[in-house]
Amino acid sequence: MVVQLRICVPGELSAVTVQTCRDQQGVAEVMVAKGAAVVPPGHVLEVLIAREAVEELLEKLEILKIRDAGSIAMTTPEFVLSKKADQAERSAPGDGADAVIWDDVTRQTGEDSRLTWNFLAFLVLATQLAGIGIVTDSPIAIVGAMAVGPEFGPLAALAVSLATRQWKLGRRAAVALGVGFPVAMVLAALTAWLSVPLGLFPRDALDKGSAVEFIYHPGPYSLIVAVLAGIAGMLSIIGRRSAALIGVFISVTTVPAAGYVAVALVLGEYQKAAGSALQLLLNLVGIVAAALAVLLFYRVVARRVPDGVARRLQRQRSGARR
Repeated sequence: MVVQLRICVPGELSAVTVQTCRDQQGVAEVMVAKGAAVVPPGHVLEVLIAREAVEELLEKLEILKIRDAGSIAMTTPEFVLSKKADQAERSAPGDGADAVIWDDVTRQTGEDSRLTWNFLAFLVLATQLAGIGIVTDSPIAIVGAMAVGPEFGPLAALAVSLATRQWKLGRRAAVALGVGFPVAMVLAALTAWLSVPLGLFPRDALDKGSAVEFIYHPGPYSLIVAVLAGIAGMLSIIGRRSAALIGVFISVTTVPAAGYVAVALVLGEYQKAAGSALQLLLNLVGIVAAALAVLLFYRVVARRVPDGVARRLQRQRSGARR
């Protein structure tokens, strides 16, 4: 798998940037369009590079302060026919599917961790679906609620913030979860409270829900499933395999547990509400802990830019500035 980087740099840094890209293992092509950048003025480089070599090149470009002076954009071509690209992939260590591009992971999780109206709407809708599935004893509605729930984004962002110490990202994710779940649960409770006098479901509805008993009966497998889901979810983000996230969504009972707490409190089933709350807590903690473990593993085994290379790049950048 190869990716394409578009790098905008001021003229005084173009030579050292081009040389850095040419020297990078796993680079197939480097193209320079002099004076192509107008705002800010400078040159534009296009680099075709094996995905597993991207992180190391980005670290070198970070040393050159390229993002301060210009910009770096990454895209993934749908189709590339090139012997040099094939050779670049073979020469780069590792495999593209296992490569972690930290800026990309941060961007993906950051986009999904904000408390937006869209996030809140999906969480409210998912919790409402869960409430309907609970009172009607419908596993299909419960699965639908799992698939609609957007909570994995902020949970993944929490793991990324802990692994990379980006506390702003963590605070944003915590706010999304800390506001989103209470709002969704209050609205689900209000819906349940209005539904009982309307005769939509009886007050003893929870006594007949044998198909959804697993929600308020947390056990060892609740935590195990959450851990496995957290691992699978973070691996899917790292490898950009969005299809795998659907399986993650419908394997954990975060949203159903939140919905059960709301309905059970309205119907006076406080013991079941407590069990559901514990289920929710186990899922949240298990997902974040497992996702964090995956990121820490990748950070330990990742290859870093040697200190000698970093010092050389800094000297070259200082010389280019002068």
